[in-house]
Order: sequence, then C-alpha cells, then structure tokens
Amino acid sequence: MKTKSKTIVVTGGGAGMGRAIVLELLGRGANVAAVDINESALLETKKLANVWKENLSTHVLNITDRKAVELLPGQIIEKHGQVDGLVNNAGIIQPFVKVNDLEYDVIERVMAIDFYGTLCMTKAFLPYFQKRDEAHLVNVSSMGGLFPVPGESIYGAAKAAVKLLTEGLQAELMNTNVGVTLICPGGIATDIKFNSGAEKTHMKDDEFQKALIKPVLPSKAAKIIVDAIEKNKKCVLIGTDIKALSVIYKLNPGLAKSLINKQMKSHIPE
Repeated sequence: MKTKSKTIVVTGGGAGMGRAIVLELLGRGANVAAVDINESALLETKKLANVWKENLSTHVLNITDRKAVELLPGQIIEKHGQVDGLVNNAGIIQPFVKVNDLEYDVIERVMAIDFYGTLCMTKAFLPYFQKRDEAHLVNVSSMGGLFPVPGESIYGAAKAAVKLLTEGLQAELMNTNVGVTLICPGGIATDIKFNSGAEKTHMKDDEFQKALIKPVLPSKAAKIIVDAIEKNKKCVLIGTDIKALSVIYKLNPGLAKSLINKQMKSHIPE
C-alpha cells in the first residue's frame, strides 16, 4: 500500500521510533494520527513536523483504555475523512531483573501495554480497514519476542504474543484488502528505558547502550518500516544483531542462548 494521501495511525508517536515513523510518513505525503499517552511529547512531535503540520493530528490516549481506544477511529475519521493504516509501535520494557524479582504490578503493566494495547488498537481499527479498498496493519514485536533475553522475560513474553498474534492475523486476512506486517527490531537507539519507567533499574545508561549491539537510529528504522508497508512485506528484522542471532538460533539454539546470556549476564542482579 502506497502511503501517499493515506491516513495512518502511529502509536507511541511522541518519541523514539514512533516519532520517527510519524515524520517519515509525513515526508512521504501521508496524513498521520500520532497517538501517545504523553501530551508534551506529542507537542514536540508536532513541532518537528514543521511544514507537514496540517497533515498531522495528535491524540493523547492510554492504549490500555479499551473504551477510549474504541472511540479513536471515529475521531480520526472526523479529522482526516478516512483511516487506512495502523502502526502498533507503542511499548515499554521491564526493569532488567529476573522474573522471580518482578512485582506483579510491573508484570501486568508490561503485558497490558505491549500485548493488550496492541490487541485493543487492532480490534478497534480492523473493521474500518476491511471497508477500505486497501489498508495496512503493522505490529512491532522485538528481538526479545524471538529469543530469550535474561532480565527481560516478561517483556519478551508480551512481544512473543504480539508476534504470534500478527502471524495469526496474516493467516486470517490472507487474500483480503488488508496487508499485515510484523516488525522485529533489534537494538534501537531510543530512550525506551526512561520512557518505560525502567530507569531506576541497577543498569546504568552507558551499560544499557553497551548491551545493545550496534543500535539502529530511529530514522533508519522508520524508513525500513514505511518501506515494508509500501512493499507489503510480511516480516522485517531490523538491525545486524537480530539478523545474526536469527541465523544462529535456527542452526544452534543452545549457542544463541549462551551468546545472549553472556551479553546480558553482567547487567542482571543475582
């Protein structure tokens, strides 16, 4: 689906990769509805939109609030006249600790935002997409959703659920007007640690960056994602880290787990 003149919703549009996706879409001539829980972050995105401001609407929303999410498609259609696509990008990580040391409220928050938020947004917009001549859904999973990452097990479980949900939707929507793309980023150079409320973990900022092997710039990731929409790709891995691990994991899962363990071991409290 070509994005020019289409209206596309982007969650997590106030910062990081989400903001970069918003700007990339606007630059290609799309109308964009940027969704985020942080109003000031959305205002900053709008400021950066510059000459494309007229094609951008911002929506302060908690994607785990199902009733509010169900009202969103109508609000966007009222503003833009149509809605053709959704990029489920919003997500948080957990503090870098083992499952045994995580409180249930943290576990529930991660699952609520990363999985149920994605599910709620998808169910809210899918009926509208099925009425369009063409539409596209993008769900962002993670390296943690493909491989076991110590200290991020709950985050990984949520993102693995997003992966399988997306693959299920691809099967259900096969040969329809709705394209579905799964995005699996490796390390992306964003402030997800701070934005997730995980900055209080014992892992320092410089250690967090060292744990990411050659992180990809958000602007580059955004270009890859929008290209995937326009080429109707089914699955895209972003980053040399996730691509390399994907090959190793297929050939030797035990070796892949050992490599990940070695990379993360010094960052996880015993």
